[in-house]
Formats: sequence, C-alpha cells, structure tokens
Amino acid sequence: MKTEKEKMLAGENYDCGSPELLERWHLAKRLQTEYNNTPTTDAVRLSALLDLLLGSRGENVWIAAPFFVDYGENIHLGRNVEINMNCVFLDCNRITIGDYSGIGPGVHIYTVSHPTDPSERRSGNSAFWNSVTAPVVIGDNVWIGGRSVILPGVTIGNGTTIGAGSVVTHSIPANVVAAGNPCRIIRHL
Repeated sequence: MKTEKEKMLAGENYDCGSPELLERWHLAKRLQTEYNNTPTTDAVRLSALLDLLLGSRGENVWIAAPFFVDYGENIHLGRNVEINMNCVFLDCNRITIGDYSGIGPGVHIYTVSHPTDPSERRSGNSAFWNSVTAPVVIGDNVWIGGRSVILPGVTIGNGTTIGAGSVVTHSIPANVVAAGNPCRIIRHL
C-alpha cells in the first residue's frame, strides 16, 4: 500500500494531512522562515539553509527572500539560477528549473490542484481538501516574468521567455516568447 507521500508524488488523490507530510511541511515552514530572516550578507548560513530546504541545487543559485514553499524537498534547481523575491512554490510534486534560468519577483509555481466538483474536494472531517498533483518542468535558459503563475503539469522548453503576469495553463515549447492569460506564443525566436 502506498504512503500518502507516494500517492502525492504519483499524482494520485492523497491526504495532505498525513503525519509524514505534515512533519515535512512544518519543517519546511521553519526553514523558510529562518532563510527569509537571515541577513543577505550571511552567505554561509543561507547556503546551509537551502541545503536543508531544497531537494537539490547546482552551484551559483540565488533566491531572494522572502521565498515560500510547501515542502521544499521537491524543488530541484540547476546551475546559475536566480529566483527573485516573493516567489511561492507549491511543491507537492517535483518542480525542476534548469541551468541559467531566471524567475521574476512574485512568480507562483503550483504542482497541486483540487477537484472542481465540491463534493469531491471534501476529505471527511479534515480541514484539508482532496488534492492531486503534477510536476512542473522549466528548461534551461528560461526567463519567467514577474507575477506569472505556472499551473500543475506544465513544461516550459529551453530558451523560452514567459512575459510578466502570464498564467501558464499548458506546456510552452522551446525558444519562444509567450505571454497572456492564458499564456500563448507571441513569437518564435
């Protein structure tokens, strides 16, 4: 029988109130709070906190505080990645960001969703709704403009730019400029 975490990562309906998931969620909240309150000049402490918070990261990763996550451990960053302030990564499934990519301020990346039928959202007497997930993959050398929202299951190809304020509801191919709500290709590079 699968654990709730295994169901979550497999994209199956899961109970986010399970003790295993809540334990990691609380740890991630503590670590993100410490990270967000650490002076920007304390590179050694910031690096140590990212090692505890994130699943993996390459060299030369910069994340400007404040930065918010669900679990943190499902976030995997390549080399030379910059994430600007006020980003929210709901990493109930894997979030992968490739080398040389930049994430603008206030970007939200969601890997979790809920049923649209209200009766299917309910989870017994729990405060939490039933949830399902899908990974998000952002390729190499991608720029995500500020205040964009990336929805579950989206892949953004290498070399693509997503314009500020976009809502990315479906995958976007490599080497394009795309923007809007919903996000659509504006031109090929």
